[in-house]
Amino acid sequence: MTLGVITDVSAPVETYDAVHAAMLARMDPATTGLLLHLARATADGFQVIDVWESREAYERGIREVVGPVSAEVLGGRELPPTTVTEFEVRGLVLPRAGVTV
Repeated sequence: MTLGVITDVSAPVETYDAVHAAMLARMDPATTGLLLHLARATADGFQVIDVWESREAYERGIREVVGPVSAEVLGGRELPPTTVTEFEVRGLVLPRAGVTV
């Protein structure tokens, strides 16, 4: 099952910018199972929307990439308050990438 995840984070959007830059320097998107990633600033911080090939790919991505990179960027500071909402993706079309689900 293709898994969608919405993550709302109560932290300055600059926190996202720093984590995002560090992740781009380390990960190969073609091997992670990540199909779509986007983020936006919100009134309380930022929101990230991801679509993963499967729950297993999501859990591996969090464990092996997102978690360690976030911890490194935060430099030992406590993780900001976060709300995670999962959903089953019913349709996804990325024409330039040749992805349809």
